[in-house]
Amino acid sequence: MSADNVWLLVATALVIFMTPGVAFFYGGLVKAKSVVSMMMLSFGALGLITVLWVLYGYNMGQQLPSGIQHFVGNPFSDFGLLDNANGKGDYNIISMLFDGSFAIITVALVSGAIADRSRFWPWMIFAGLWGTVDYFVVKGWVWDTDGWIYNFGTTWLGEKLEGKDGVGALDWAGGTAVHINAGAAALALALVLGKRKVGFSKEEAVAHNVPLVLIGTAILWFGWFGFNAGYNGGTDAGAGLIAMNTLAAPAAAMIGWLLVEQLREGKPTAVGAAGGVVAGLVAITPACAHLNPVWAIVLGLLAGAICAIAIDLKYKLGFDDTLDVVGVHMVGGFIGCWFLGFFAEYAPGTDGVSKIDTGIFFGGGADQLITQVVCSIAVFLYSFITAAVIGLLIEKTIGFRAKEEDEIAGIDLALHGEGYNYGV
Repeated sequence: MSADNVWLLVATALVIFMTPGVAFFYGGLVKAKSVVSMMMLSFGALGLITVLWVLYGYNMGQQLPSGIQHFVGNPFSDFGLLDNANGKGDYNIISMLFDGSFAIITVALVSGAIADRSRFWPWMIFAGLWGTVDYFVVKGWVWDTDGWIYNFGTTWLGEKLEGKDGVGALDWAGGTAVHINAGAAALALALVLGKRKVGFSKEEAVAHNVPLVLIGTAILWFGWFGFNAGYNGGTDAGAGLIAMNTLAAPAAAMIGWLLVEQLREGKPTAVGAAGGVVAGLVAITPACAHLNPVWAIVLGLLAGAICAIAIDLKYKLGFDDTLDVVGVHMVGGFIGCWFLGFFAEYAPGTDGVSKIDTGIFFGGGADQLITQVVCSIAVFLYSFITAAVIGLLIEKTIGFRAKEEDEIAGIDLALHGEGYNYGV
C-alpha cells in the first residue's frame, strides 16, 4: 500500500472520530435531562448515513451527466460499491470511505439545532432523506470534476457574470458542502420545530458539562487535521500548508471569540473558547489550501469575532437554534468561502503547492468573489428548501417533536429510558 493510501486511511479514521466528537460537544452543551438524546442523534446519523453511503450515496456525487446540467449521478451505477470492492471500478475504495465520513458528520451537525425537543426516529427519517436528496447531491456539485459548482465559470450563469474566462468555486474541504449546507438545514428545522417550551433564553443557555464540551472540542480539532489535510489525498508539501492553517485559524478564532466575550460579558468562558475554536475550524475548511498562514490567522480572528456576535441573532430574530449551528457553521462557512474571493493565493496539487492568485488582493479581479458568493448562496437555498420540505412532511405526518410534557421533564428517560440517575 502506498504512503498516500496509508495517510488517507488515517485521515478517514480521524474524520469518523469527529462524529463522536460532535456528540460529546453537543452533549455537554445541552441540559442534563437531554444529553443522551442529543448524543443519540449523532450516533444515529453515523449508523444510517454509513449504510446509505455504501449502498448508493457515493455514486450520486460521481460522474455527473451533462444532460441535466451536472446535477446528480446515477445512484445505481455501482450499487453497494461491489465493482470497486472487487477492484473493477473507477475509484479508490479508500477515497470512497474518506468521502463517506464527510457525509456522516454533515448530517450529525444539523442535529444541534433541534436539541432538547427532537424525537429519535423522526430524526433518523429526516437524516436519511436529507442526506440523500441534499448532501449526496451537493457533494457532487462541489467536488466532482463534472459538478456545476466546481466548473461554475463555464456554466451559463458563470459566463453571464464573469465572461468566457470565469473560474470555478474554491471549497477545499466543505465550507459549502458541509458547513453552509448543515447550517441552512439547521435553520430550516429550527423554524419547523419551533422554540423549546423551556430554555430559550440567553440566561438559560448554560452548558451542563463544560469538561465534556472541551473534550468534544479537542476531538474535533484533532480530527480536523484529517478532515482538511486528508482531502489533499497525499503526503506532499500541500498537506503541510493545510495542516498549518488548520492549527493557526482556530487558534486565532478562539482569541477573537474571547475578546468579544470580554467586551460583552466582562469575562471569557471555556465554552466561548470552544466555540471560537470550532468557528475557526469551520471558516478555514474551504480556505485551508488556498491561504498563506498569516491570512489564515486573519480569517480566524474575523470568524471567531463575527460568529460570537452572530449566535445572539437567534434571540433577536426568534428562531431557536439550540446549539448555534446557524451562528457557527452557516455563518463561519460563508466567512471562509467569501474570504477566498479576496485572498485566494495557492492551490496544492500532486506535485506540491502552486500559485493561483485568484483573490482580489492578489490581482485576480472579482471573478473568484462572484463565484464564491453565488455558489454558496445556491447551496444555502437548496439545503434550506429541501430540509424545510422534509421537516414539514415529517412534522405533519408522524410528528417530529417530542411531547410537551416529555420536553419539560426531560426527553432522555421518555425517549430512551436512560439518563442521569440522581438518586444513585
